[in-house]
Amino acid sequence: MTSLFELLIGFLSSFGLNLIPFAGPSNLLIASNFALILGTGDPPTLVALGFLIALAAALAKSIHYLVTFFVGKHLSEKYRHQLDVKATKIRRWAFPLLFVAAVTPIPDEPIVIPLGLMKYSPIKFFIVYFSGKALITIVGVFLGSWTRNMFSGWLTLEAMIALSIMLTIVITIILLKVDVNKYAERFSKKRAA
Repeated sequence: MTSLFELLIGFLSSFGLNLIPFAGPSNLLIASNFALILGTGDPPTLVALGFLIALAAALAKSIHYLVTFFVGKHLSEKYRHQLDVKATKIRRWAFPLLFVAAVTPIPDEPIVIPLGLMKYSPIKFFIVYFSGKALITIVGVFLGSWTRNMFSGWLTLEAMIALSIMLTIVITIILLKVDVNKYAERFSKKRAA
């Protein structure tokens, strides 16, 4: 049985890692690592863990969002006007863009920061971002639990944790080195052709 202290550690770790702008690891990996370490197979506990990790991620990114939300007040009148013009076009895509950023391992800041500057609704921001993170973290905790059950006969817990940390580092480095926009442009050009 997972203790309240262990769930709190999961929450605080997720919060701290998500405060790192542009370089935090994927929340799928954070959630699966905690499920792997805690070793619980109890579905309600796994859902609670995924929920707490998603809540921590949403709170941390809300800090990034709110900083840019309030920094936007200090922009020049010319830049503020340009943002307002662009905001009317972008607002209709804000929900799907933010949800995709929350669910996928792509960096969230290229979506979070402009939405803050455009004064997108903080309540909508939190609800959409939290929903996306909850989806991916709940999947992550079940994957972590499944991985532990699958490989516990072959690998020790310490080996699984070390392997999981190494994979997290490798995937994070790949995500930082890969230009997602370049591949998105290539994909859209191929679809258009």
